[in-house]
Amino acid sequence: MSDSQSLPRKLGLIVNPLAGLGGRVGLKGSDGIAIQRKALQLGAVPQSPHRAAEALQRVRSSISDLEIITYPGEMGEDEARGCGFAPMVIGAIKEGETTSKDTRNAARDMCRMGVDLLLFAGGDGTARDIFDTVGDTMFVLGIPSGVKIHSAGFAVSPACAGEVAARYLQGRVTGYREAEVMDVDEDLLRDGILSPRLYGYLKTPFEERFIQGAKTRSSGNRAATENIARTIIDHMQQTCLYIIGPGTTTRAITSRLGLPKTLVGVDVVSKGKCIGADVNEARLLSIIDREDRTAKIIITPIGGQGYLFGRGNQQISPKVIREVGRDNVIVIATAEKINSLRGRPFLVDTGERAIDRMLSGYMRVVSGYNEEIIYRVVDATR
Repeated sequence: MSDSQSLPRKLGLIVNPLAGLGGRVGLKGSDGIAIQRKALQLGAVPQSPHRAAEALQRVRSSISDLEIITYPGEMGEDEARGCGFAPMVIGAIKEGETTSKDTRNAARDMCRMGVDLLLFAGGDGTARDIFDTVGDTMFVLGIPSGVKIHSAGFAVSPACAGEVAARYLQGRVTGYREAEVMDVDEDLLRDGILSPRLYGYLKTPFEERFIQGAKTRSSGNRAATENIARTIIDHMQQTCLYIIGPGTTTRAITSRLGLPKTLVGVDVVSKGKCIGADVNEARLLSIIDREDRTAKIIITPIGGQGYLFGRGNQQISPKVIREVGRDNVIVIATAEKINSLRGRPFLVDTGERAIDRMLSGYMRVVSGYNEEIIYRVVDATR
């Protein structure tokens, strides 16, 4: 940070315009031109532009004397200008054809220009590109916009990213942590193989309630997940559809039913049969409309992070949640997973504030055989 608080502070801004593209269409990521094109053909809408704008609006409300340095058009300029800033635009891109090379170039240029904080909108792949370029030589903070966000260098929501950025640039946040940069092989992920790898650490301004942790993997307590599965199956109704989210905890349910499970996808079960495997948002809405029966959503929070919606299960979109209703959301979690949160609440970050508010409050959590606890759920944008 500048020694003189009278000087305008420099905020570097990078927007990966295609981050989060594959979420609602069920592609489990957006790395690579082929997947991006497929997502667009399926009707996907990029998530990073409006999420970047949400963060910038929070910054704008707190700081007036701010210099933003960004890349042209869809890589940050559009969002900065749309929020009322007059950014310094550097570099060059081919609009509509940006790649990870552009992200690395932008990070390198902003590092050379000595920005006080590099704020980026993207997912794990974007975080990895930035780490590969600047390492731990500058302060970096992520606006969560990807499909899979295992890394720890992100705020819990776009609004929180803007809040932390503003506080840091004002000198109100002085601590930082070395945040893990994690990424998975998306090709393996689409085959149901989760292979997270640690690539390094970014230096991230840290205020605990605003910054998410790295995703943790459960130890695979089979007895605990089996007990939860028995409870769910004992209470399943023949007249209901069951939308089953990703994860090993939910997989125990389908395994006990003798059905396959898309480990990192969403499946639909009815009357003991799978009527929709690895479905996307459009397919989910179609099934709900066609079957015209009560639908229930079964989900488990992400270990170490606590997200119920908005990370890795974007197929269960705000539209789907609105159709199903809060009372038909069933949360399952082992005691180990709950304890990994160390008392922090479950989070929801669906991208639609009305849905996030609707889901907030207290929910029952199936934690064992005929065992439940009550746990708090909060809007991550709080």
